[in-house]
Amino acid sequence: MYHIVPVAPGEQQTVGGASDSPLKKKRAHEGRPLVLAGMLGCVLVLAAVVAWCYYSASVRKAQLLKNELLDLNKDGFIIRNQAGAVIFTMTFRSGTLDLDSCSKEGSILSCTHSDSGKINFFIQTVRPKDTVMCYRVRWEEMQSKRLVEHAMAYNDSHWYGGAETATQYWPIRIQGEEEPQPFITSDVYANRNAFGGILERYWLSSNATAIKINDSVPFHLGWSEKHRTLRFQARYQDSPYRPPEGQQALPELSYRVCVSSDVTSIHKYMVRRYFPKPIKVPSPEVFKHPVWSTWALHKTAVTQEKLLRYASDITEHGFNHSHLDLDDRYTADYGEFDFDPQKFPNASGMFDKLREDGFHVSLWTHPFINYDSINFGVAVEKGLFVREPSGELPALLRWWNGIGGVLDLTNPEAREWYSSHLRMLKTRYNVISFKFDAGETSYLPHQFSTLVPLSDPSTFTRRYTEMAIPFSERAELRVGYQSQNISCFFRIIDRDSVWGYELGLKSIIPTVLTIGILGYQFVLPDTIGGNAYPNRTTGGKNGLPDRELYIRWLELSAFMPAMQFSIPPWAYDNEVVQIAQKFTGLHETLVAPRVLELAGEVLDTGDPIIRPLWWIANDDEAAYKIDSQFLIGDDLMVAPVLEPGKQERDIYLPAGRWRSYKGEHYDKGPIYLTDYPVDLDEIAYFTWVH
Repeated sequence: MYHIVPVAPGEQQTVGGASDSPLKKKRAHEGRPLVLAGMLGCVLVLAAVVAWCYYSASVRKAQLLKNELLDLNKDGFIIRNQAGAVIFTMTFRSGTLDLDSCSKEGSILSCTHSDSGKINFFIQTVRPKDTVMCYRVRWEEMQSKRLVEHAMAYNDSHWYGGAETATQYWPIRIQGEEEPQPFITSDVYANRNAFGGILERYWLSSNATAIKINDSVPFHLGWSEKHRTLRFQARYQDSPYRPPEGQQALPELSYRVCVSSDVTSIHKYMVRRYFPKPIKVPSPEVFKHPVWSTWALHKTAVTQEKLLRYASDITEHGFNHSHLDLDDRYTADYGEFDFDPQKFPNASGMFDKLREDGFHVSLWTHPFINYDSINFGVAVEKGLFVREPSGELPALLRWWNGIGGVLDLTNPEAREWYSSHLRMLKTRYNVISFKFDAGETSYLPHQFSTLVPLSDPSTFTRRYTEMAIPFSERAELRVGYQSQNISCFFRIIDRDSVWGYELGLKSIIPTVLTIGILGYQFVLPDTIGGNAYPNRTTGGKNGLPDRELYIRWLELSAFMPAMQFSIPPWAYDNEVVQIAQKFTGLHETLVAPRVLELAGEVLDTGDPIIRPLWWIANDDEAAYKIDSQFLIGDDLMVAPVLEPGKQERDIYLPAGRWRSYKGEHYDKGPIYLTDYPVDLDEIAYFTWVH
């Protein structure tokens, strides 16, 4: 029922009732905040929904960019251990990932674009064992021909491996800033800043992580002391690497990072998985008795008379021998394969005499033919040399004994020609084996071509090491790249007759440990006392190395897998002769039996014969930094004196029960023995007591 309300004159009646009544106005004012609140509530709900969606997407993206214990971001990735601590960090230096292009399928996380264009990037998680996790990483440029570079941080850990170097430290020391250089074999005696003749693309960390760079990568290595990183780079531009035939020069950086519970376990896994193993143990005689080389004593002035006198002196002074090594230079010209009749007027008679006196002889050899050799023209005619890029002409090069060509060891004809001459020498003179010198890629011409193209120049080194296979019982090489299965002795590069870390006495343990980690276990640690090169010798008398240096070098060598003399002990005095007799005897009775047992195990495991202290003490920070002690196997620890004027040294004993060579017992390890006395005719060694 409607109510009629009178309207005063001048007032307008509104349809629907009295909307302007005081009651209505009051209600209108009260409703406005409710509407605003509702609108604000809607906005807040919408914002919450958007935030939730964004958060969910972020969580999904974060989950997407995780692979087991690995976290990926646009700038790189990290790997954590089971406790959550970061143990491995890799930064992408040459580009950043477009994370919107990333996806995950099963164990593979992949991305298709970076900030510079199309790429093929993936990280695949592989668990080969319950105790090992591996991550396969690949960054391949699909458009750009520029480089790919990743930088591996040290993460406050200690790193080992890589290459023999002139100044060798254990663990690796990053010094200065170095732009990435081709990671290829070089003669570090001639170029002391290069990578050495024995190298592998493998590094190992005290954080129980290891990295192996793939063989297909045009790999360059640099470092930064400022940022504490190793720089891994792939490139073809301004590089000796070449893409495989028929493929574009698009760089690819690929590698595998593996982690485990401790450093020894991860190394054992990597060696068994990635390194070839020798197929047999070389001659036990070389492990037991010293090699006697003519080089440091006579250099290139060696003659028939001098060699016979050297052999006679060895016998006269009561020393054993595995064989004599007749070094440079017994031929008339370099690249020939018979004796210089001026220096060796009766080579056959000389060999007969040496055989009668119980001496085997090995001969020095190399892959060069100098231009003045009668064989130079033969090699040109037969097409046996490495050639200039056009392939038309042999490429000349300079090596330490002149100018000539180098045999193309990718050419089966060149390999057979070289081998046939070595076999002829072996047959004609009953030569026992050969010392294969050189073989580094630094002795290839700057620009060259080979019959079989070399994508990786260090493949030339691998081909050269294969030449030793027919003579491997006593063969000696100074280079190695993917050559762990060559069952011969690997000699570390020539040492100077000095005390220090640059090719001196202190460099021997770090170098032997390093190449052991790289899978080369049958080691010759070069000649005792070094090579007595002029201007590179800590002076004794008559151009000889310092007497004390010689004795300490001798003592260390007695605990290496094999011993090699050149400068003889009798060049000094009777006391040095007696010390040498004592230590060659100790090597034969104490060291060689252990080494031969371990050498047999190498065929199956690839484990080092000469081991770092952390091998048995991988939870001991001190063990990771010690570079002047080592283990033979797990239970013989050696601590030589490596400082001039010292007859004592500090010795670190890892946890366990140890008995010294003097009969002392130490049961409360780990401990430091400070100023432990070691006389000039002694070396400190300790046996682990079971």
